[in-house]
Amino acid sequence: MDSDAIVRVTVLRHPVERVWAALTTAEGLSRWFGSVAEMDLRVGGRAFFRWDDLGQESVATIAVVDPPHRFAFRWAIEGLPEDDALRTLVDFTLEPVPDGTRLRLVESGFAQAAADVARSAHKANSQGWDAELVDLKTYLDATA
Repeated sequence: MDSDAIVRVTVLRHPVERVWAALTTAEGLSRWFGSVAEMDLRVGGRAFFRWDDLGQESVATIAVVDPPHRFAFRWAIEGLPEDDALRTLVDFTLEPVPDGTRLRLVESGFAQAAADVARSAHKANSQGWDAELVDLKTYLDATA
């Protein structure tokens, strides 16, 4: 297992602009990524996510905004305090393909944490992204 990065690639049957909106707007995010989302879509801007069912929330800092191709943010590593300086980078790349949009998600930076924290956070986020990407597909398909 590469304990530093999570990589997921999926093709969504929707145009790039629609997938971009689902990833980068509070309205879109709150429909598939947690219960509540707030977004200040600019480099250095703040993104806030809350999962009511898990009793969790996270604040992220926007790192890349390149519409409608690339969006990235940094957020806390699970298992470390929210104010810890260590962060992973969550990087979404969108590419138009004949069937819609190829979404490539890479979350990297786990290895900077202690090995046990890195392993645990990597496992939790791997499972989390698997579930969230299913939710993204379901949301896009339901509102097509």
